[in-house]
Amino acid sequence: MPYLSLSTWSLHRLLGTMYWTVWDEEEQKQKTVEQPQPHLLDLLDLPAEAARRGFQAVEICHFHFPSTAPDYLLALKQAFSASKIALDTLLLDYGDLTNPSATRAESDMLFIRQWISIASACGARRIRVIAGEAAPTDEEAIRLSASRLLELERFAADSGVELITENFKSLTSTGTSCLQLLEQTGRRINIIADFGNFKEPHKSDFLSMILPFSVSVHAKAQYDADGNLDRTELERCLRLVQEAGYEGPIVMIYDGPGDMWEGIERVREVVQPFIKMKD
Repeated sequence: MPYLSLSTWSLHRLLGTMYWTVWDEEEQKQKTVEQPQPHLLDLLDLPAEAARRGFQAVEICHFHFPSTAPDYLLALKQAFSASKIALDTLLLDYGDLTNPSATRAESDMLFIRQWISIASACGARRIRVIAGEAAPTDEEAIRLSASRLLELERFAADSGVELITENFKSLTSTGTSCLQLLEQTGRRINIIADFGNFKEPHKSDFLSMILPFSVSVHAKAQYDADGNLDRTELERCLRLVQEAGYEGPIVMIYDGPGDMWEGIERVREVVQPFIKMKD
């Protein structure tokens, strides 16, 4: 059975400033854009708080790191160890492996390598890398992405980190393109299945296609205009997880209005019957 995990995205109004990475076309390099948020929970305190609330693992978005200094990364690693909770995945939220610009591609590859080293230093088991923003029907882009992912995978393996991707952004927006990409990597790259990233009318079919190759599942619910969770739709996705025989983390994703912990608990209440405590 799967086990319960939590993404820092579900706490993005509690963890302080978010540090987004964007590409500056004029300067031809990455730059950081700060988005202020309330600082009600320190990232170093999150492992203990998540463990106290019954979670077995956490995924951290790269824009939630207030520092990547070696001392800070060591302190974060120690916080997870002390709380006896896993840092399953560092979610790198920047990078386009299919960008046609050679300058951008080379720079992004270097940037991703730097974050692989950060993932290793803070004790993350995995790093999620975006496959690309080309069209899902672009077979040459799929080959290019697979080649670059494999290059990064070799670097990550040397650092003790597993490199994975996700059904996130255009290239992996269909089940078909996801499977084509994984096949091009010789199945050396696994994937995150995010409930919210595939769209109807093919959402269920696409999820069923990639769940057998998924090492993390993002339980992202749908909401109506009043913020009410669509329980039926979420349960439908969770049944697909069961049918696939999936046994990894199910990650609570909440990005709706109101109190974020309360929103997480509403998602958790639906997910709980589909999981058990990790041994």
